[in-house]
Amino acid sequence: MHVSLRCLVKPLLHGYFRSSCSWRVRIAFALKGIDYDQVPVNLIKDGGQQLTDQYKELNPMQQVPAVTIDGVTLSQSLAIIQYIEETRPGPALLPADPQKRAKVRMICDLIASGIQPLQNLYVLQKIGEDKVSWAQHFIIRGFVALESLLKETAGKYCVGDEISMADICLAPQVYNAERFKVDVDQFPTIKRLNQTLLALEAFSTSHPSCQPDTPADLRA
Repeated sequence: MHVSLRCLVKPLLHGYFRSSCSWRVRIAFALKGIDYDQVPVNLIKDGGQQLTDQYKELNPMQQVPAVTIDGVTLSQSLAIIQYIEETRPGPALLPADPQKRAKVRMICDLIASGIQPLQNLYVLQKIGEDKVSWAQHFIIRGFVALESLLKETAGKYCVGDEISMADICLAPQVYNAERFKVDVDQFPTIKRLNQTLLALEAFSTSHPSCQPDTPADLRA
């Protein structure tokens, strides 16, 4: 009964509207039909609200997101999404077939480990004036590999015809690519998949342009 009561409490997402990792979690919540509350953590204001001692207790890496759910606080977006997958009913975010599941995880790791960390805010602040060209270089490098991979795995979505964690990672990364003026037209499979995903309610309602902390000039 104690665990059941915990599950009745809405999850609390500490995130930032434009954080791709926060968006991944918002998409997962939306796909699963999970109602949740949000606490904005502004990565720019006051020198970065994620750098406070108070937030460090939630996420020792001082990054977003952090999610409090079922009486525990979790960080790292893929770990959060896998916890949601393992504890909540609804559409599966990982395929039943082991080979397809491995391909989904491979795509997730390519994006979450091979692209996104190299163009996140903390890294770009260290790069300085060359941050745009730096971000473009590593996004394009990653997209070249990702396009090749998706040509082999994609159906309607990243792996076959069912939405998975791979799609949850893809759309936010394409959003980042467009922010840094990467020409996505050179990656037709990535572009097609992204257009398909953004037409889905779970992706559109969780989009950075319509979050509680989205600045007025960036709202859809």
